[in-house]
Amino acid sequence: MLLRHLRRAAATSTSTFFLPRAVAAPQCRHSSHSPLSPTAIPPRKKVTINTLRSLYAAKTPITMITAHDFPSGLAADLAGVDIVLVGDSLAMVALGMEDTNQLPLSAMLHHSRAVARAIKSAFLVTDLPMGSYEVSAEQAIASSIKLVQEGRTQAVKLEGGAEMAPTISRLTSLGIPVLGHIGLTPQRQSALGGFRVQGKTLGSAQKLLADALALQQAGCFALVVEAVPEEVARIVTDELEIPTIGIGAGKGTSGQVLVQVDMLGYYPDGRFMPKFVKRYANLFEHAKTGIEEYMREVRSGEYPQREHTYPMSQEELEAVRGYMKERKEKE
Repeated sequence: MLLRHLRRAAATSTSTFFLPRAVAAPQCRHSSHSPLSPTAIPPRKKVTINTLRSLYAAKTPITMITAHDFPSGLAADLAGVDIVLVGDSLAMVALGMEDTNQLPLSAMLHHSRAVARAIKSAFLVTDLPMGSYEVSAEQAIASSIKLVQEGRTQAVKLEGGAEMAPTISRLTSLGIPVLGHIGLTPQRQSALGGFRVQGKTLGSAQKLLADALALQQAGCFALVVEAVPEEVARIVTDELEIPTIGIGAGKGTSGQVLVQVDMLGYYPDGRFMPKFVKRYANLFEHAKTGIEEYMREVRSGEYPQREHTYPMSQEELEAVRGYMKERKEKE
C-alpha cells in the first residue's frame, strides 16, 4: 500500500518526486511462508568444482555439511559452507528410519529439490540411494540424470570402491560430476559387519588406497573417506591428486563433513552419537523449551496479545455487530 501511494503521488505531482531507496515493501502475507528473504541472500560467488580445486591447491580445508530440507539448506548456505550434501542419512535423522537402505530414489528427489531451492552459493551434491545405481551403469546414469534434472543437484555421490569405477567413469564421461565414498560405506554396513572402522589392518588399508586411486582414475572430483584411522586417511590423501573429505578420519584429509542434525544437537539426550561428532549447539533443547513456553502462554491466556492480531475498522466492526443482532432477532 505504501509503495502504491508513493507512486500515485509521483504520477500526479507537478514537481520532481523521487522514491526513497530505503523504502521496503510492506509485509502483505498473512500466513507462514518461505524463510528466504532478499536480505538473506549470501554476498558470495557461486562455488563450483573449480572453486573446490582452488581450495585444494591452496591447502585450504574444504567444508561440507548435510541438509535435508529448505531451512537446513538455507542455514548451511548462509553460513558459507563450500559443499552442501543432501545425504541419505536423512533417512534416519529426518525421517526416523532405521538405516539408509530404506530410502528410495523418489525420496532423495523430493529432499534434493527442497534443499536446492535454498542453495544460492554452495556446491550441491546429492546421494544416490541404495538400489538406484548398483545394477548397471545405465541404471546409475538414469538415476543421476533424474537427480540433476528433477532434484536440481550439481553432482551425485555414490558409495563403493574399485568395483564402482566403471560406472563412475561412464557418469563422468557424460559430464555428471561424481563424489566418491570409501571406507565405512553405510549402505553396505551389513556386509561390513556393522558400522565399523575401516583401514585398521595392512590389508584393509591397501584396499582403501587401491579404491581411492581407482575412483580418482574414474574421474571423481573428490572422495568422502569415512571412519578410517587418521594416519591411514593422511596416507591416502597424500597419494591422491583430488580432495578427500573426511568424516571420522581425523585432520589428514582435505576437508570435513558432518551431518547437520548431529552437529547442531537436534536430538534428545541419550541418542547414540558416533565418536567423531562434535556438538556445536543444542537446538533440540531450544526447540523444546520454546514449545513449552508457547504452551504455557496459550493456557494462561498470555498469548496471543493484541499485536498478534489483525485490525478492523470500527465502522466495519459495528456493521458486523449490527448484522449479527438482526440475524438473532429473526431467529
